[in-house]
Amino acid sequence: MIKNILKDLFEHKTLSREKACEVLKDIAKETYNKSEMVAFFTVFMMRPVTVDELAGFRDALLELCVRIDLSEYRTIDMCGTGGDGKNTFNISTLASLVVAGAGAKVSKHGNYGVSSSCGSSNVMEYLGYKFTNDEQVLKKQLQTANICFLHAPLFHPAMKAVAPIRKELGLKTFFNMLGPMVNPSFPQHQLVGVFSLELARLYQYIYQDSNKSYTIVHSMDGYDEISLTGDFKAINNLGEQIYSPQDYNMGVITPESIFGGDTVPEAADIFKTVLNGKGTEAQNNVVIANATLALECYFPDKTRAQNLEAAKSSLLDGKAAEVLAKLIS
Repeated sequence: MIKNILKDLFEHKTLSREKACEVLKDIAKETYNKSEMVAFFTVFMMRPVTVDELAGFRDALLELCVRIDLSEYRTIDMCGTGGDGKNTFNISTLASLVVAGAGAKVSKHGNYGVSSSCGSSNVMEYLGYKFTNDEQVLKKQLQTANICFLHAPLFHPAMKAVAPIRKELGLKTFFNMLGPMVNPSFPQHQLVGVFSLELARLYQYIYQDSNKSYTIVHSMDGYDEISLTGDFKAINNLGEQIYSPQDYNMGVITPESIFGGDTVPEAADIFKTVLNGKGTEAQNNVVIANATLALECYFPDKTRAQNLEAAKSSLLDGKAAEVLAKLIS
């Protein structure tokens, strides 16, 4: 069957949502050999994935995932697609701790880095966090620290079949696009960073049919988060707008100032420095800006100035550091 699908794809045909879902479920069952899987992935490196294909892949992963019920809490996930090739420090993970420190409940979905040297799971593990998919433990973390961390491989057995291939390829595959869409706790709010405007559109099409309160963000110079290196676009339930760093009372910064290091220990050092309030102004601002955008999604009744103040206070007054301390203890 995969032979026929590959033949169609090589003839520039696309998959229906149902067919995309079916293929991904077969991949998860390890129905195909490695060459067939690489051939399948390669198609989507050569051309853009369609809305139906991406929705079908997402349907499959959500159908197969280990679900976790956190519906009694109003949670937000803050997660980028990765794959922007920019190798920044772990901005969205730090911003998640800042948002938790500002009083929101965060169910952070994350994984090891594929296109950067240190993903959110790498840094959390290095800092001593123990991954779990035990619902009671995760609920307790949410209650005591306002945040729990969902390490994708524990919730997506389907990913196990493709992880070695993704690692060997070391390139962006459509799985990068799916990460933020398949949080197994189905959070009611989401800030998602994407690496291209094209992908922002795909997300918008898929998310406008969900009952989520969402914000999709893309920096116009290619980052999958607010980078403050220039203007950024934010798309939410109400529409879309381009913002400049000045809209968040911040100056433009250089790409070098938010570099993330080349190894996990280097990245973790930067992470701890920023979390302990000793980051540079550029590092602090980029975390605060992303946290503010998330708080705007979570607390829409508050003004930007209030959310900005809450984010700043969470980082600089040590509340975010306290969140991590509680989470790890």
